[in-house]
Amino acid sequence: MISVADNNFASFIENFKARIALIFSDQDNKARLCLDRGLPPHMLQEILKERPLEVFIPEEYGGRGGKIHEALTLLETASYHSLPLSLLLGINGGLFLQPIANYGQEEAKKSVFKQFIAENKLGGLMITEPDYGSDALKMQTGFLKTDNQYRISGTKHWAGLTGLADFWLITAREKDKTGELGRDIGFFIHNSEHGGIEVEEYYNNLGLYMIPYGLNKVDITVPEGYRLQPETTGIAMMLALLHRSRLQFPGMATGFLHRLLDEAIVHCKARFVGGKSLFSYDQVKERLSYLQSYFTSSSAMSGYIAANIPAGEDISRFEVLANSVKSVITDYMQEAAQSYLQLVGAKGYQLDHLAGKSVVDSRPFQIFEGSNDILYQQVAESVLKKMRKMQISNLHEFLKNYPHTEKALDYFKDVFRFMVDFKMSQRKMVQLGRVIGRLVIMNLTIEIGMRGFNADMVKNSLKVLQNEIQTILSSFKLGVAPEVVEDYQNDNSWLNTL
Repeated sequence: MISVADNNFASFIENFKARIALIFSDQDNKARLCLDRGLPPHMLQEILKERPLEVFIPEEYGGRGGKIHEALTLLETASYHSLPLSLLLGINGGLFLQPIANYGQEEAKKSVFKQFIAENKLGGLMITEPDYGSDALKMQTGFLKTDNQYRISGTKHWAGLTGLADFWLITAREKDKTGELGRDIGFFIHNSEHGGIEVEEYYNNLGLYMIPYGLNKVDITVPEGYRLQPETTGIAMMLALLHRSRLQFPGMATGFLHRLLDEAIVHCKARFVGGKSLFSYDQVKERLSYLQSYFTSSSAMSGYIAANIPAGEDISRFEVLANSVKSVITDYMQEAAQSYLQLVGAKGYQLDHLAGKSVVDSRPFQIFEGSNDILYQQVAESVLKKMRKMQISNLHEFLKNYPHTEKALDYFKDVFRFMVDFKMSQRKMVQLGRVIGRLVIMNLTIEIGMRGFNADMVKNSLKVLQNEIQTILSSFKLGVAPEVVEDYQNDNSWLNTL
């Protein structure tokens, strides 16, 4: 069992909390961050004075050790005050520092970690390309090895911290003598000081103003010692990297959900409509109960991950857990933001109000690092693959013995006692993935309750999850499949029906 009562870490996190609380409560800072893009340099330096990124660096290189519970706590603390700040730290930790700690060569580790600690550097990851977003394995950025270095060229976009990061982790496929790209993927560490990355366009992203995104032209040379070394293949390394990052989304989500819950309850108790407070209305209580449920489930995810996912373990095959955690919790972040905005009303639609910012800032979490529709499909595909291998076709029979769902299944009688169609449509696969993902989260919520988390909140969360699962499963079983009408331009005017 992990003890979080470490005095050194408690002091570190309290100092960090106090600093960012002061920074983000400053009225000038709040106004600037709501209207302007990017993070003012003086604010960034104030935040980095507490050396938060050392949490992700191994002790032998001067960091705090890369402990998962510390990383999750850091992200949670940051996201209570600013979701974009938490994402900035998450990009640096989950998508840059942790991959280097796990797969970097000694030459690169010593140099990069030293600069992060001594000079408060920032790092990011470039995978996505304009024509190959979700289809990352077909990326066109290529590399050639010559002597003791790699020449890498291509185009990348939507990399968080575009134009701001001091270091980049860049993905590419190897070119053969004819220029053909190989199947596997390489990861390379590039120091921005060496040039070779030109920002061709900065995007006007809808939310997350603090983090710059854009289109990057890449033409760089990287020393041989700055290529990551996979245990098997580059593709497996990318899966492990993304799974580990997805498993840390609850760190960003828990603080964000906690803040929305706190703000929503304060607002509803203080706001009077029809002579009584909003808090006394039944529909309002339902929304608040869902906010509490989302916070509880996110806490359950963090608790499980901190206790069960060691920093250096290969998790490339953790697709069901990682994809369930990422997709469900990001759905909950958006649902919570929408509910908070609904409770606040018109005032929340102002650009500088937390409610409106939360809606636009949380929405891309359902898209980046794997679109949720795709991740739900992959969850279902993974489960069906396991069922085929075990020669089981009854869903209940599989789920009752599956470690990530066995406890949750006790809350359902016979609803899962049906034979699955291994050739079901994609839309059915997504629905099934949404069901299984919530069963996984329900299982984690039961487990955190067994470890002493607030029993009333766990009970409430299990009710919410039961309702969600039953609703999605009913739609799955109903079998109604509307189709797109391609010739929709004909006879589509209501005026002609008069």
